[in-house]
Amino acid sequence: MVSLEPRGTRSTLYSYLSPVIAIVLTLAAGIVIFSAMGKPPMQALYVFFVQPLTTAYGATELVVKATPLVLIAVGLSLGFRSNVWNIGAEGQFTVGAIFGGGLAIYFHDSESILLLPGTLVAGIVGGMAWAAIPAWLRTRFNANEILTSLMLTYVAILALSYLVHGPWRDPDGFNFPESRVFPDAGIMPVLFEDSRLHLGAVFALAIVLVGWTLLSRAVIGFQLRVVGAAPAAARYGGFREKRLIWFSLLLSGGLAGLAGISEVAGPIGQLLPTISPGYGFTAIIVAFLGRLHPVGVLFAGLIMALSYIGGETAQIELGLPAAVTGLFQGVLLFFLLGADVLINYRIRFGRARVPQGGAR
Repeated sequence: MVSLEPRGTRSTLYSYLSPVIAIVLTLAAGIVIFSAMGKPPMQALYVFFVQPLTTAYGATELVVKATPLVLIAVGLSLGFRSNVWNIGAEGQFTVGAIFGGGLAIYFHDSESILLLPGTLVAGIVGGMAWAAIPAWLRTRFNANEILTSLMLTYVAILALSYLVHGPWRDPDGFNFPESRVFPDAGIMPVLFEDSRLHLGAVFALAIVLVGWTLLSRAVIGFQLRVVGAAPAAARYGGFREKRLIWFSLLLSGGLAGLAGISEVAGPIGQLLPTISPGYGFTAIIVAFLGRLHPVGVLFAGLIMALSYIGGETAQIELGLPAAVTGLFQGVLLFFLLGADVLINYRIRFGRARVPQGGAR
């Protein structure tokens, strides 16, 4: 008989081993998945997880894909630590792209060096504004921020679709649903020639450092940890819950907005009906895979970015469907949640122990 026995305290060892176990099990599941698809499993795993990193361009593309994931996930992880569940980062990402991209479109003839900083600020403000809606609904009416932030995602995506099909459509774009190409002054500088690696990667590293400092050195970081671990103690200590809710949602929304404008002002260079393959949702997996810690999020973001470029490589080399990327991300999340059970429970084989004083 196999049973789960509660641990007396959380296992620190399994807190760090859980992501490793989930990744190993995902690779094992990949062998089964590729075999079921009729593909040589070892070759498919190589194409998916190794081949993209064998060239300098592939390595820079990994960082390009990881940049928005890390930016979003750092903000989400800090909010999740305080039990503020922002599930609408995809919408905040989109609104940030709309705000910042709209500024670049309006000043499409500008050569000012202030245009790029202006678009970045506008993107951050847009993401914060969109996150402020569920923050206000939560603090004013006690509405569940999971539902409100998630539903607002679809409003943002539809708003973007309306704009690029209507008033913001490029008049010289042969009727394609896309905006004007942003002017050079509104484009993120590329860090290396013959690559798409842009300044947003530097922002992501800076945000990781700021997030780590905030979490480990700042009073607000201490309050976030206490509210998440012991809400009753936080209330007894006089921590202002509404203030922390606003802080968490505005921070995560602003970083999602920064990721959005960095993406459209970086690799894309204009507004399109679809500007994200689901970065806002994937960043939730990144946050948990990184143990809700900014440094862990950095490494988790690189791992999840590999699933994107590996999926693209597998489509080209092996003819696999595009859905294989989402499949691997879902399998990883499944195994991560399963492995996390070991943090609070241990597996016991044989008859379950009977608590002292219990029925015999």
